[in-house]
Amino acid sequence: MTAPSRRLPLRFSTQTLLLQLGVVLLVVLLSAAVHAWLTYERLGREAENQALTLARTVASDPSVRADVARISRLEGTPPRDQLLAGPLMAAAEGARNRTGALFVVITDETGLRLAHPEADRLGQRVSTDPSEALAGHEVTTRNTGTLGPSAGAKVPVFAPGAEPGAGGAAGAGGGAGAGAAGKVVGEVSVGYSTETIGQSLRRDIVPIAVTAAGSLVAGVLASFLLRRRLQRLTLGLEPEEISTLVHDQVAVLEGVDEGVVGVSADGRISVFNAAAQRLLGQPDLTGTLWSAAPVPPQLKALTEADAREGEAVELIAGGRVLVASARKALHRQEDLGWVVMLRDRTELQQLTRQLDAVGTMSTALRAQRHEFANQLHTIAGFMSIGQHQQARKYLEKLAATGPLKFPVDQAELLQDPYLQAFVGAKGVEADERGVALRIGPETLVRGQVTEPQDVTTVLGNLIDNAVNAAVAGSAGERWVELELLDEPSDDGGTLHIVVADSGDGLPGGTDPDAVFAEGFTTAGGPVRPAGGPVRSAGGQGLGLALARQLARRRGGDVRVLEPGGAGGPGAVFMATLPGTTNSGKD
Repeated sequence: MTAPSRRLPLRFSTQTLLLQLGVVLLVVLLSAAVHAWLTYERLGREAENQALTLARTVASDPSVRADVARISRLEGTPPRDQLLAGPLMAAAEGARNRTGALFVVITDETGLRLAHPEADRLGQRVSTDPSEALAGHEVTTRNTGTLGPSAGAKVPVFAPGAEPGAGGAAGAGGGAGAGAAGKVVGEVSVGYSTETIGQSLRRDIVPIAVTAAGSLVAGVLASFLLRRRLQRLTLGLEPEEISTLVHDQVAVLEGVDEGVVGVSADGRISVFNAAAQRLLGQPDLTGTLWSAAPVPPQLKALTEADAREGEAVELIAGGRVLVASARKALHRQEDLGWVVMLRDRTELQQLTRQLDAVGTMSTALRAQRHEFANQLHTIAGFMSIGQHQQARKYLEKLAATGPLKFPVDQAELLQDPYLQAFVGAKGVEADERGVALRIGPETLVRGQVTEPQDVTTVLGNLIDNAVNAAVAGSAGERWVELELLDEPSDDGGTLHIVVADSGDGLPGGTDPDAVFAEGFTTAGGPVRPAGGPVRSAGGQGLGLALARQLARRRGGDVRVLEPGGAGGPGAVFMATLPGTTNSGKD
């Protein structure tokens, strides 16, 4: 037995459309009904006033007054044939035919008909109560008589010579009773068929119906347009789906370490998560125009029309090396803007440098191991042939130079083991490229390095750039000279680094500060066009910029002391790193 299929609930936009259509239909119907009712009431009042005017006219006719008074003085009521041929019947029918009234009825003071459109009803009592009119009051009525429903009026007929207002005012809805001078001898009742009112209403209802139909059509059209706009704004999602997406977005955007920047199709920042704020050093920029946002220009270049989607670029912000990429955000072929992703590669680069240094030192140690083995074999050879004095001199020489030797001139000036190892590893790399790395005679580091990562980043970048410049230079002898000096302080010593090379110096006319811009490299000039994204060539173009930002973050700086020139020596760079060594005091 198959389970009954569940009916899918109506979409929210469909529910909204149906609700709007229901409201519009209800409002239109109510408005049309109220308008029709007010029109019906107006036509009814007009019919009552018209009946009242005709009744007054007939009741005030002297001949009618005289004939009604004469008949009222008679004993009994004249025969039907006599009434049918009498002047009252002629006057009533003449008035009815001229005005199109349903009936014009004249009675005596007891309510017996003296004139009526139907001859067989003459001499009979009227079907509606005539007491108000016979009491001297004018009244308007809506009731159903022998001739059908009607809107009419009843007006008293006063005796000849009597004034209607002598005993009191007469008016629609009643008035004061007639006095002695205003003796009532009968009444005139006039009515207009409500079917005539209905015909007039049908004529008047056409504009009402047209207006109602137009309002309904306009309401339906507006509802459909509102439904389409609602679907476009919500991307066709239901409220429950939107709520789920919001919760998921908050959980994902605030739970990842990567920075996420969303740029809407209209060019405004729609998402700027906490990681992006931290990496770019900015407050929440949500709602800011992307073109005016205080972010690196490389990020803006990623979202330009000619940018290649998904391309990763490197940039520096807040002393960090960031890798950024951008992708188009599409939903059912609708362009929603861009999503820019930011990843922090600072620690990865630092670890990479440290691993490179360790690898270089390991290679150097393996080479030195072979040299050390050869030295042992030499000593064993001296001992085996009895050259003990020669062996003793050879050992003294080894003791003076140390068992291991890096290709760094005057390396003994460095007392800090960390600097010895790192500079020694750099010396091995430089030696492999045909560049001699040497320590300047003014070097004096009395303290110990306490911030090896920052020192490694700054010192390694300066040495690497100097080696590259020496290799690319025109000088026959390629060298890099390094001088280090620490300045003791109670709150942490300052390490001063000066690096010179044998290269050709900075290109002529180059602003010394320009070499610290992202994308500039001493190995070949700018890697990127001005304002464009950095397309790093093997990591070039970021070292000096990162070194300066790290130094300035610590309160120091990296600057060009001498730009150098053709014929050498090359450029001279100086770095100041406060708080990177201990005091060096006893």
